[in-house]
Amino acid sequence: MSSEADVLSPQAKAHSAQRGSTNAAGFTDYFDLDGLLTEEHKLIRQSIRDFVKKEISPNIEKWAQQAHFPSEIVRKFGDVGAFGPTIPTEYGGGGLDYISYGLIMQEIERGDSGMRSTASVQGSLVMFPIYAYGSEEQRRKFLPKLASGEWLGCFGLTEPDHGSNPGGMVTRIEDKGDYYLLNGAKLWISNSPECQVAVVWAKNEEGRIKGLIVERGMEGFTTPEIHNKWSLRASTTGELVFDNVKVPKENLLPNIDGLKGPLGCLDSARFGIAWGAIGVAIDCYESALKYSLEREQFGKPIAAFQLQQKKLAEMITEITKAQLMVWRLGVLKNEGKATSAQISMAKRNSVEIALHIAREARQIHGGMGITGEYPIMRHMMNLESVLTYEGTHDIHLLITGADITGIQAFK
Repeated sequence: MSSEADVLSPQAKAHSAQRGSTNAAGFTDYFDLDGLLTEEHKLIRQSIRDFVKKEISPNIEKWAQQAHFPSEIVRKFGDVGAFGPTIPTEYGGGGLDYISYGLIMQEIERGDSGMRSTASVQGSLVMFPIYAYGSEEQRRKFLPKLASGEWLGCFGLTEPDHGSNPGGMVTRIEDKGDYYLLNGAKLWISNSPECQVAVVWAKNEEGRIKGLIVERGMEGFTTPEIHNKWSLRASTTGELVFDNVKVPKENLLPNIDGLKGPLGCLDSARFGIAWGAIGVAIDCYESALKYSLEREQFGKPIAAFQLQQKKLAEMITEITKAQLMVWRLGVLKNEGKATSAQISMAKRNSVEIALHIAREARQIHGGMGITGEYPIMRHMMNLESVLTYEGTHDIHLLITGADITGIQAFK
């Protein structure tokens, strides 16, 4: 993960203040968005940035090359407060606002999208529904251990035949009096091979979608791992398989009914992605800027050529627009005014600009851009998953379309 203040040539540093592309901390901030942040926001961002530089950046290329999920990172994420930062402190969370949450996701994803997936699934898709939809007993039992990283959780919604249409799920629960009998399968589940807890969505006998907490060790519950991924290689991904699993009735989430339950979770996770993908865009931009100032061709840095400046100028422009969008979204989220459609727009925009910037940055790096010496190809491959999960790129576009026209094109 690069930082412009650390890597520029003396000549470039002399012009840094005039460019206005970084704040005092050396972070890409062309419109001085730091002026909109509190001192607490900046301290939180710096603490996570320091954590990523120490624990993730020195190892991430090796982990990705080896398709290795570093299970020890789970406890470390808990120690640094990356799990459930908006959950109240009485349950082990950080008690922070949504801009703080966004900044945490941005810094982690500057390091790697797979690492951010681990953290955002835990906080937004496991801890959030237990806090928002669960009983007090469930909150006390599960949230502190999830917040600390003692337990890792996952979220079971997507099925082999039902992705963009979660309402078509076929996973079922039957009321057996003293327990629920759970049968079915979920696919493409981040964290599942290592999880101790799974928040699972299934239909009851009446066809209503219900949420349950399934725990490691319940008979008939298995979590096969998915191998041979070209994307999110440092993240662990798998299935959830339920073969006549007896789930205690006290593990049913009592305060939610219907599809609005899982969709509410996805809103929280998509908000984090909207911020996180900007972290990828920044890392690719800063790496490309550094490389263009150091790499010489035809007797001068390639940054001196018009086509390279065009790429860099467009990168910083799109990053700045996305930063302004997610900051405003964070304000609305803190005020309880952010809509699902607004979150969808921000998620789609951030991932789209990040993927374009990664591709342009790869060109600036030339052949070196495909090597593990630079983060570009790893980011690019990761973003192909981020583009699809938690709502595909096209579905988010159609969510905006439905919102502005009042007509749903995907039904």
